[in-house]
Amino acid sequence: MPFYQFTVPGGDATLEHQHEIAAAMTKVHAEVTGAPSAYVHCSFVEVPPGSIFVAGEPVDGPRMVGIIRAGRSAEVRARLLHELADAWCEITGHAKADLAIFLQEVPGANVLEDGVVLPEASEDPGAIT
Repeated sequence: MPFYQFTVPGGDATLEHQHEIAAAMTKVHAEVTGAPSAYVHCSFVEVPPGSIFVAGEPVDGPRMVGIIRAGRSAEVRARLLHELADAWCEITGHAKADLAIFLQEVPGANVLEDGVVLPEASEDPGAIT
């Protein structure tokens, strides 16, 4: 269910390492949440340099939006954010301070995957989430 989408300015190091980043995001999500890695989706959207803005000013760094199932604790979400950022930085060389990662939660009932409406997320690391 999780869907991680990177919006990346052309020429950024993230684009050179898409496969490696997708594998790392999958690993982190599965380890932190207990979700099967087969359900982790990643997408990379390249935009022209100068197309991402903060406070009305262009910035150089990529951004990531992650859509995850609602129901995980604040501690799990914080761990997920930090471990995703750490993996991204290790691969691309970006500084963690230059990243922006946004998590958006949706109820499992709002997701259809493999023809099945998903159950709600579980904090039980042994449960399929």
